[in-house]
This record gives sequence, C-alpha cells and structure tokens, in this order.
Amino acid sequence: MNSTFLAATLTALSLIGSPLAASAQGANGGRTARGTVTEIGGASITVKVADQLMTFAADSKTLVESRGAGTKARKMVADGKPGPKLSDVLMVGQTVAVTYHETAGKPYASNIRTIPATSASSATTTSEARSSGTVKAIGHDSLTIEGTAGGGASFTQTFLVVADTTIVGKGVGTAVASKGGKAPFTDLIAAGDKVSVSYRKTGGGLQASDVRLVLKGSGSH
Repeated sequence: MNSTFLAATLTALSLIGSPLAASAQGANGGRTARGTVTEIGGASITVKVADQLMTFAADSKTLVESRGAGTKARKMVADGKPGPKLSDVLMVGQTVAVTYHETAGKPYASNIRTIPATSASSATTTSEARSSGTVKAIGHDSLTIEGTAGGGASFTQTFLVVADTTIVGKGVGTAVASKGGKAPFTDLIAAGDKVSVSYRKTGGGLQASDVRLVLKGSGSH
C-alpha cells in the first residue's frame, strides 16, 4: 500500500521533534473529531464538525500528519529557520481528524491528521475510536491486535488496512524513504509490536485510519 507519512511536532509552533513521543500521548484513549478546517491560529485550530465549530489548542506536543509537511520541516531546519507553523502545513478548507482530550476544561489537540479527498465526504459523519495493544497477526490488508480492557478483561480486534491508512512511529519515515517513498505496511509493522490504532466502523468491519507504532517488539525487524 502507499503509506503516507509525516510525523512532526510543533516546537513553538514549528514542526520538529520525536514522532514517537508525541504519538504516545494518545495511545490509551482520547476522542477524535473529523471535519473541515475553518480557522488556523498561532496556537489553535478551529474545525467545523457537522454543524458545530470546535476550537482545539495546540502546542509543542501536538503531532501533525500531513503529506509533504515532513519535507518542509526538514528544509526549514536545514536553512536555519525555526520550522513551519500550523498555517504552513494545514489549510482552511482541508478535512482533518483531530484526536483530543480535555485540558483545563478546553479541548487540546494531541494529533491533527489530514484526510485524503477520497475519504473526505464521510469525515463529518463518521466517529472514530482508538485501541491500544500488541500486534498478534498481520495480513496483506489487515491487522489484529490483542490487549487488556478495564477490570483485567482481554480483547482481540482485527482492523482493515486500506490505501489511506497512515502508519506513524519512530523509524517509519526512514523505512519508507529507503523504499523510494512507498512501502507496504507489512514492512513497517510486525507481530509483537505495541501499537495504537485509530479506527471507525464500516460495513466491512473496523477500518484503521492510522496505526501508531508505540514500541517495536523484541522479535520485530
């Protein structure tokens, strides 16, 4: 599959930092809102979700995933610049998925992910959830994880992996670059890895929006 990867954090609203550190924040939960960007501020983003405007705070721990933003960040750093701001990598009118939690009574964005135009039509009506666990099995278009839920109960979930599923995590960008910018997700995720999966329910089951590599398994490549 064609894995799109950008992992960059906003340092003083610039995109520099460790993708693993940022993505791990949302590993154990958080809500996701999908909608259209209506306004971008210095430290916030406003998204129209259905008929509601939601404004999310963003800071140095916010992870932004958007095609081409990683290249822009590296170039600005190489030129001695502080790095791109939110408005440099996101645009009003784009469809995004914002993973957030409440901080001091206000929504804080831990992750902002742009959504390809092919899936944007359902962005405002589809709710997402997130599960964390250990990869049990991988198919050419599926991923199965197992983990524990409240009260010590265990669970197993299988997710459909499609062309616009984003793979995020430490070392993923390097692996994709080494293969010419394209790599099947089976080359990036392996059995035994600890992952966090954002997903939505579809007619075919559970479809993964993004898979965040939290920790490589001891036996992984």
